[in-house]
Amino acid sequence: MNAPFPSPAESAPASSDAASTKAPLRLFIAAPRGFCAGVDRAIEIVERAIEKYGPPVYVRHEIVHNRFVVDGLKAKGAIFVEELDEVPDGVPVIFSAHGVPKSVPAAATERGLDWLDATCPLVSKVHRQAERQIADGRHILFIGHAGHPEVIGTFGQVPEGGMTLVETVEDVAALDFPADAELAYLSQTTLSVDDTAAIIAAIQARYPKVAAPKAEDICYATSNRQAAVKRVAPDCQLMFVIGAPNSSNSLRLAEVAQRSGACAQLIQRASDIDPAWLEGVDTVGLTAGASAPESLVNEVIARLKELRDVSQQEFVTATETISFKLPKQLTT
Repeated sequence: MNAPFPSPAESAPASSDAASTKAPLRLFIAAPRGFCAGVDRAIEIVERAIEKYGPPVYVRHEIVHNRFVVDGLKAKGAIFVEELDEVPDGVPVIFSAHGVPKSVPAAATERGLDWLDATCPLVSKVHRQAERQIADGRHILFIGHAGHPEVIGTFGQVPEGGMTLVETVEDVAALDFPADAELAYLSQTTLSVDDTAAIIAAIQARYPKVAAPKAEDICYATSNRQAAVKRVAPDCQLMFVIGAPNSSNSLRLAEVAQRSGACAQLIQRASDIDPAWLEGVDTVGLTAGASAPESLVNEVIARLKELRDVSQQEFVTATETISFKLPKQLTT
């Protein structure tokens, strides 16, 4: 789980004495952190569907990338499946917050299934932009990570061959479109702000006529959480990022922390913390990916207080007030 990032022992200042289990520890907590409006909405859709239809309610793919959240919904009556053909006839099915190809709701409708779309509205916005660019005769360069559900869902909004995936600046250099080609670029909503900016700059340098989205595709929550980590991580020796190993936005937070000078550890629960990581460390940062509930943040703080004499401080870099409406099926 922690393989992409070096252990604190590799990067923390050397110490001849192991840290006392109750030695002082400064804890810097980044804000915003944790659940975003799209995740809040997706979870509420599942919970309300269970209340309205009764269990079981089926969900295609993890509703969000967090095992704690998924297990909690399973306990309430949600059943998670990988593909639509695993859903029995006559039961409701919900599509995850990451979005799905158009073929999935079409197949659900053909089978007569009641379905609910929990796709984050900011992901849906990218889907609509993709449709418009194709309608305008442009080929889309899509900045994202191969195999991520959001990428698969976005590619599934347009005819096959209408998009080319771009993951790195090197991928831009390898493109074989002529300089005057009718192109547009879009991006996955959970990418590194800095990496994406570099890729966009490379695209624009090579294709000056490329059409840009009306607004940045990286969502407000991703940008805000990365900015908060940039505020906290430079003053920390170690940064804990609460999130799943398959969560794109959580992985990006760990990368941002690394680049800011902290050693980053991606953890899912407080139980993942190895006390040895804190040896020689007196300043720790803490954040949580957009799919991680605040209860896990509190759990990690409590664990650190068991191990060390903690003094904590929160650093707030933005205030989030965005909320999204639920599907009409659940509000009427």
